[in-house]
Amino acid sequence: MKILLVDDHALFRDGMRYVLQQLPEEVEILEAGNFPDGLKLAMQHPELDLALLDLNMPGSEGPVSIRFFHQRYPHIPVVVVSGEEGRGCMEKVMNYGAMGFISKSSTAAVMLSALNLVLSGGVYIPPQLLRQYGEMAGKEPDVADRRSLHTNEYGLTQRQMEVLTHLAAGLSNKEIAEAIHLAEGTVKIHVAAVYQTLRVNNRMEAVRMAEKLGLVGAPHG
Repeated sequence: MKILLVDDHALFRDGMRYVLQQLPEEVEILEAGNFPDGLKLAMQHPELDLALLDLNMPGSEGPVSIRFFHQRYPHIPVVVVSGEEGRGCMEKVMNYGAMGFISKSSTAAVMLSALNLVLSGGVYIPPQLLRQYGEMAGKEPDVADRRSLHTNEYGLTQRQMEVLTHLAAGLSNKEIAEAIHLAEGTVKIHVAAVYQTLRVNNRMEAVRMAEKLGLVGAPHG
């Protein structure tokens, strides 16, 4: 497995190397200290399994640079590892194509868990962002829908149920975003919250669990 690590702090890169070496597979780590050098390495190594990018480093313009990287190398999953804590910044990063946002204040165990999730095809959202979305969802007006019974019982909000229904129909995050008029990054956050609530790691597991619980796929009435 080959991972690109781009951060301008050598000490942080040393710490991340320690974390990455604990992944299940043997890892080859490519390092860069600025965004332009990171782009060059991505061009030279299209077989990369993952790119870990800082937001604030030489040559980077923050979330916009994440969008640029994703557009140029859409086949390489991107995870942002940053000291930024603002929800707006996190939302932009996810909307611009990142598969995860890990705070630099996270423990090694949290980072390792997050990276394993992304490498298995999942999306990692920091807990504080999921909590904020949960609180916001709790303030949404109730909708008269039979599925709301399931929502209350299993801890899924009405919006998450809506997203789950579209997941079961096979829609991509982008298609779901268009269907329910949300930003793609916001859909990613709701999808991640569904995974967390149902204790699953990917779409297939989420749909199977939802069918098992009767949340989707079963006739109502």
